[in-house]
Amino acid sequence: MLLYVDALYASPYAMSAFVALHEKAVPFHMQTLNLKTGQNKEAAYTALSLTQRVPCLVDGEFALSESSAIAEYLHETLPGTPLYPTQPRLRAKARQLQAWLRSDLMPLRVERSTEVIFCGHRAQPLSAEAQAAVQKLFGVANALLLEGNKNLFGTWCIADTDLALMLYRLVAHGDFVPEHLASWAKHQWERPSVQAWCAQPRPQP
Repeated sequence: MLLYVDALYASPYAMSAFVALHEKAVPFHMQTLNLKTGQNKEAAYTALSLTQRVPCLVDGEFALSESSAIAEYLHETLPGTPLYPTQPRLRAKARQLQAWLRSDLMPLRVERSTEVIFCGHRAQPLSAEAQAAVQKLFGVANALLLEGNKNLFGTWCIADTDLALMLYRLVAHGDFVPEHLASWAKHQWERPSVQAWCAQPRPQP
């Protein structure tokens, strides 16, 4: 298998797909694309990636973009660590969370891009809009972690990594995060598949 990722290894979606592959313990290679120079819009890549974004997984003659679609494909076709809960309702909840994290909280995602985690970038204090998004994030996280569980839905799933990454944008930057949420995110961050992504060689700023 071949996984296309961004050249900075900073895309949260590329990270999610990488973690999913790593959890499945399937051999794969990576190819980086420089998004700033538009390599993702060149003909060779657009022939593979319907959305012209990263990540894109190539499995033989099959190519698939969008990290949640990649996770579902790997979950359904490969043995090994399940990427989603086995119970249909919990699985639906995990996918609901993934969809929300990818479609909401835009001020937070802009003002605390994942480059603050992986590239050491520093940003200005959060705007009022971003602060409102942060409170919404905390509310969702608190609702899902009411019982102090180490994982969202009993056993680990890919949605744990996705939520931890959103919280870690704040943790890594030094913004306030309630201690129980920060501790949970740090626990998830120590997962070997996540640490393998963190260890990727990144270009110097």
